[in-house]
Amino acid sequence: MRIERVVDAAAVHLAADLFDAPPLADATERFLTRPDHHLLFAYLGDRAVGMVSGVEMTHPDKGTEMFVYELGVAPVARLQGVGTALVRALAVIARERGCYGMWVATEVDNEAAQATYRRAGATEETPFLLLNWDLAGGEQPS
Repeated sequence: MRIERVVDAAAVHLAADLFDAPPLADATERFLTRPDHHLLFAYLGDRAVGMVSGVEMTHPDKGTEMFVYELGVAPVARLQGVGTALVRALAVIARERGCYGMWVATEVDNEAAQATYRRAGATEETPFLLLNWDLAGGEQPS
């Protein structure tokens, strides 16, 4: 297995099955051109079998941390360490880029994701409540 940073939109579209939904052309280009956005693929031979995306987030009083945005592994490659290797590779980038930490959120019943993140070195923090604004739904915040 080899892990590579993806900078070509064509590679993203060829690996569309690794994402929750088909990649959008404009969003893909925007993501790939940002120096603080990271997309890594894991390859077995010429086939992409896993991906992880990360976004550097900076705040004036905290510095920069890496947010693990999404992790996806093809069914054929699950339980082979692909997800763990991808998360560890993203952590290496985070360290190289001067991030003080890295974090991820996942569903409380997603045991596979939790196990992957723990194998990659994550520890559980105090639970928190996630609140969301659906800005694409057309409703205006009041």
